[in-house]
Amino acid sequence: MARGIDLARLEAPADPDPNPFVRYRALFHAYHVARAAGWADARYVDLVRELDDAIAAVDGHGFRVTPLVRAPGIARAAGLGAGGAAWVKDETGNVAGSHKARHLFGILLELRVAEALGDGDPAAPLAIASCGNAALAAAVVARAADRELRVFVPEVADTAVLARLRELGAAVTTCPRRPGQAGDPSYLRLADAIAGGAVPFTCQGPDNGLAIEGGATLAWEIVDGLRASGAGLDRVVVQVGGGALASAIALGFDDAAALGAIDAVPRLDTVQTEGAWPLARAHAHLLEELGAEPGTALDPALVHDALRHAATHRSRYMRPWETEPASVAHGILDDETYDWLAVVRAMLLTGGRALVVDEPALLKANALARAATGIDADETGTAGVAGLLALAAAGHLSPTESVAVVLSGVRRSHEAQE
Repeated sequence: MARGIDLARLEAPADPDPNPFVRYRALFHAYHVARAAGWADARYVDLVRELDDAIAAVDGHGFRVTPLVRAPGIARAAGLGAGGAAWVKDETGNVAGSHKARHLFGILLELRVAEALGDGDPAAPLAIASCGNAALAAAVVARAADRELRVFVPEVADTAVLARLRELGAAVTTCPRRPGQAGDPSYLRLADAIAGGAVPFTCQGPDNGLAIEGGATLAWEIVDGLRASGAGLDRVVVQVGGGALASAIALGFDDAAALGAIDAVPRLDTVQTEGAWPLARAHAHLLEELGAEPGTALDPALVHDALRHAATHRSRYMRPWETEPASVAHGILDDETYDWLAVVRAMLLTGGRALVVDEPALLKANALARAATGIDADETGTAGVAGLLALAAAGHLSPTESVAVVLSGVRRSHEAQE
């Protein structure tokens, strides 16, 4: 499922509003549905501000464009020279402490517009599978919207996170991992809830493609920030669990290129841990079938045909990780990369690499990121830096490149990130 907007009818957003959901409203499906139904622009903006104020009442602040800053210390560690740069997008100060609420607020806007037009059921429960940042973000947004939320969590979910979820009014169900059962037990219970009528309030595009649209605001902000600095971007390195962050960033840069805001889509590299790397496995399988070398940008027609086949033979490429995953980067330990097709597509088209890093690399990157930026993100949130360092160590990074990473997931006293 993917949103479709005729970008040829639009211009690059120029609204300077500090709220990204106001600034980039013309890039949202909900906005065009509302306008086609006769809404004035001001009515839609009022809806965004009303919901944002409600979120601020729950979480202390609403949505604002988050900082994009140069990180010379990270650039030096990656071997970037005078002509290169490392850019850090800081999501730790966003709603609920990560980028996750971006995805969910986009869904909420779509629901509110649909309900106003008589096409939705405001009494239908929302549902998500998560044990950390995504669940906390969903609980904040659902509480602000006065909606019932069901959260399915694994047995290892952190007690402090669970307490906060219940404090926010979420109904929490613990889902044990059963012997011989393939896949995340929390996600399997989520699928049952959706089949029973719950609305997928998730950060997985295959369950709700509108979540990817909300997350794309992050990429649009990066584009605006770089344009204001007179800088370009050659590459973005993104940590991957379920894949929504990478999928959203890919969508955002595709939009920017289609609107003429950037000359070319940057290379997309992804990072997973040795604990579980289903995306890297799927990507390698496709490269082997295509006879292509890693790091090579492929012809769009070739990619289209390959992914059409992969989509109809999913289990040959994407399947649940065979063992229960473990890593200090808790938030990228999904048994499957649910948004794998969109992410693999972006890597094949841009020549991106699917990186796998070990535990020492994750810890080293976290220490570097905290020392170089002062941003207190956890090991999940700094995994993109680990990927950047891995690229440099393997000789895949030019010293003149401009590279961006996203630090998302504020360090909590008790950590469980996804």
